[in-house]
Amino acid sequence: MKKKYDIEVDCANCANKMEEAAKKTEGVVNAVVNFMALKMEVEFEDGADHKGIMKQVLSNCKKVEDDCEIYI
Repeated sequence: MKKKYDIEVDCANCANKMEEAAKKTEGVVNAVVNFMALKMEVEFEDGADHKGIMKQVLSNCKKVEDDCEIYI
């Protein structure tokens, strides 16, 4: 399953850090951040709890870029 989320991030480099952090989160198959559109598309493993995984994605993103936001 794929879902799109609105994000808030200050620069393209920070968006790249968020994308890499999301990709490393358990339960995430792939993640793509579009800095210009301020969107994140996340593909989840089949049957995964996407709400719980997104909380972990946000936590992981905050570790690499503390002033970012994902509107879950």
